[in-house]
Amino acid sequence: MPLANPGAEAPTLSIIMPMLNEAAGIQAALAPLQGLRDAGTEIIVVDGGSHDNSVALAAPLADTLLVSAPGRARQMNLGAEHARAAALVFLHADTRLPGDAVEHITQALTTQCWGRFDIHLEGHSRWLPLISRMMNLRSRLTGIATGDQCLFIRRDSFDAVGGFPDQPLMEDIELSQRLKRQQHPACLSAKVVSSGRRWDKGGAWPTIYLMWRMRYRYWRGVSAHKLIKEYHHAR
Repeated sequence: MPLANPGAEAPTLSIIMPMLNEAAGIQAALAPLQGLRDAGTEIIVVDGGSHDNSVALAAPLADTLLVSAPGRARQMNLGAEHARAAALVFLHADTRLPGDAVEHITQALTTQCWGRFDIHLEGHSRWLPLISRMMNLRSRLTGIATGDQCLFIRRDSFDAVGGFPDQPLMEDIELSQRLKRQQHPACLSAKVVSSGRRWDKGGAWPTIYLMWRMRYRYWRGVSAHKLIKEYHHAR
C-alpha cells in the first residue's frame, strides 16, 4: 500500500502496529482507530510475513501497510522509518487504546520524551488483575516498560537511541533502558486493554516464572538470540 501524499499536512501521531498471522483479530484491532485517522492520526501496519489473510484484512483500515522481514523490532523500526509524525506510538495488535489516548499522549510528550500506559490484561485466568497490577507497579519503580503497555516516543528521542535493537526478544526492555538514560518515562494511569492469552494458554504462574527467568538472564548478559531459543523450547 503506498504512503500517504507526502505533501499533505503531517499527522499528529503515527500509530505503528506490527502483526503476524492476526487475521482473526486484526479488523477488531484497527476498527477503533478509524476515528483517530479522521482526526489526523496516521495508522501504519507492518506485516512480518503472515501466512493467513491478515494483509488483505488490514489494508483498507490503515494509511500505510508495509511488509517486513519477520521480527517485531524490525517491523516497528520499518514503520517508524515511514512515519510522518513527530510522535510515534507502538501498539500491539492485541492491545486496545483508551478512548482519550491521543490527548494523554500529546500532553505527556509536552514535558517528557517517552512514556507508556498502565495495562489491564483481559482473559480467563483469575490471576490477570493481580498480574496487571504487578506489571504497572514494576514499571513505575524501574522505569522499564513492555510493548504491551503501548510505548509512545518523540521521534527525535527514538532516533537518538537508534530505534529498537535488532533482536528477537526483549527489544522493548532494551529500548526502555536506553530511553531511561535520557528521561524517566511518563507512566500514565490511563489503561490499555491487552490480551491475556499468553497467561491463559501457558498457565498464570508458569508464564510469570518463565518471563521473569528470561528477564533475569537477559539482565545477567545472556543474549536475546540465545534466550529466544530457550523461550520457544520452554513454551
